[in-house]
Amino acid sequence: MLTGSVGNVLGPLDQNSIDGNDTQLDTSTAWTVGLGGTAVNNGQGQLVRSGTNARLFRTTFPTAKPKSEEETEKYKTRLAAALGLDRAQRILDVNLTTHRGLNSSKPGYVPTQWNGTEWVNDGPTPKPQKQLRNRTLPTAPFKVLDAPHLRDDFYCSILAYSPTSQTLAVGLGNLLYGWSETQGVRLLNAGADPDCYLTSLSFSSSEGCKAILAFGRSDKTLGLLSLYDDPDPAISRSAPRPRFEVVQPSGVACLSWKPVCTVRPSRNRASLGIPVKNEDLLVGDEAGMIYYYAVEWPERWEVERHNWPGDMTLLARIAVHTQQICGLAWSKNGDVFASGGNDNTCYLFDTVKAMENYPAHWSRNKEDRARRSTVAHVHGLSEISEAETEIQMSQSVPYHPTIHLGPGDARHRWIHGAAVKAIAFCPWQDSLVATGGGSNDKCVHFFHTGSGAALASISVSAQVTSLIWSTTRREIAATFGYAQPDHPVRIAVFSWPECHQIAAIPWAGEHRALYAIPYPCGPDDMTPSGVDGRGSGRAAARQRSRSRTAKEGCIIVASSDKSVKFHEVWAADKRGTASVTGILGGSPILEFLEGIDREGMVIR
Repeated sequence: MLTGSVGNVLGPLDQNSIDGNDTQLDTSTAWTVGLGGTAVNNGQGQLVRSGTNARLFRTTFPTAKPKSEEETEKYKTRLAAALGLDRAQRILDVNLTTHRGLNSSKPGYVPTQWNGTEWVNDGPTPKPQKQLRNRTLPTAPFKVLDAPHLRDDFYCSILAYSPTSQTLAVGLGNLLYGWSETQGVRLLNAGADPDCYLTSLSFSSSEGCKAILAFGRSDKTLGLLSLYDDPDPAISRSAPRPRFEVVQPSGVACLSWKPVCTVRPSRNRASLGIPVKNEDLLVGDEAGMIYYYAVEWPERWEVERHNWPGDMTLLARIAVHTQQICGLAWSKNGDVFASGGNDNTCYLFDTVKAMENYPAHWSRNKEDRARRSTVAHVHGLSEISEAETEIQMSQSVPYHPTIHLGPGDARHRWIHGAAVKAIAFCPWQDSLVATGGGSNDKCVHFFHTGSGAALASISVSAQVTSLIWSTTRREIAATFGYAQPDHPVRIAVFSWPECHQIAAIPWAGEHRALYAIPYPCGPDDMTPSGVDGRGSGRAAARQRSRSRTAKEGCIIVASSDKSVKFHEVWAADKRGTASVTGILGGSPILEFLEGIDREGMVIR
């Protein structure tokens, strides 16, 4: 049984070397940023990915014991340093001049030096940038929920939070639970097949205020329920009944709602054609297919009045991946979305591509021209097939054909070295997206969505399981799974665009961070509004108002030790602003195209 208390039950460089292939010609723009090639020096003491101008940064995480050949190489470099030999120079610099002053030196020449870990040669210019100080964060979570039967699976995303209903949804095996600070825990849904398990959860947009929870299972079932369908959610302990349960062609692997609503003509016969807000849902399956749904979700009183639960319309099928879908994400305004697959690719799509055949309006006299058969039992299971491209509800409505999208319809394609699960669009710069690769990639990558250009990469020596941008500073948090070489860091925060590690949280033991989501509360909050339920007084409230946790909350992490941990990652420091090299990887051309002025670290 879940409760809201701490500790209680919740029911070397070649390790991340870069693909050296040039940009591949395809129907979509392709950038290769994965494993396979080498990183090269750009002549300014910086590493870049072979075939691109994207800088490669390395973390300071502890590494495993070096191999014998690495020890030999280090011995050679130390010996060269002791003899004053510059191993980076191809020609030995023999000085034949005499009577040279002690302070004289070759104009513009700075010898390569060994700094204890690698050869460096910064030259007279540019001057090395000042390193950002590491920020001190609490290493222990401020809240832990025990989660028995939480599946230890890199491909599962079994956490979702709704700011609208202030509820955290957690998938434990086949059971779907809801947890909140005020109401505690309750069971939301139990699947019929004990051998299947929940694979992905996602709440609808805050703008729509519907709190629709989409949940997918390995047995191909997709369910939609609203926490507001309870007659009295404040006192009810019974689970709301799903309005829709659909059987997909393959097991559901990933879900993601569009963060904003889309206005479309209503499909309710009582108000046919009247503009209403729809929620858009992406569904990725184990076969690599992506399904784009438009969901019309009337209020509970409307359901009772019209005896009509709503509608799910399949707008598009997207066939670009050859293996399981691992990640789906939308931009802040919903104009574009990205998909990551187990085939080591990430695709970027324009949302408008999936809605080309859907009209902005229709008239009632068109209703009789295009009708299709209906399914009488809304709460039953509807099979999606090539013959039936639309989920039909309790009455006939105008039919519009489903769009089929392929690789040629994608705006960009980014090739990684492993599965792409973590995808995050920057909330304060629309043209910036970050992705994370799995075990054979072990990097956080940054791309420009307009041109598709690779901007930078950070080698983290671990699976990247989730990425979360800060909303108040130019920073990004990352969580990690399996590490290779082994290191204990499971959560880290990096600055952008410097890509410096400014905070890291190690975990004891070999447990991994499987997935993480943002959470608007902090250790002193009982509700997202910041109401203090512990009576800590005005002093604590004033302290919270000055903290970054009060402004943007914390993160919730699903752990392989069958627990859900609440971590502070946005702890404030004393820095106000700092000079940066440009928020699009230091490219003045891309910044000019985006109309960006160079700014400091603070967003607002």
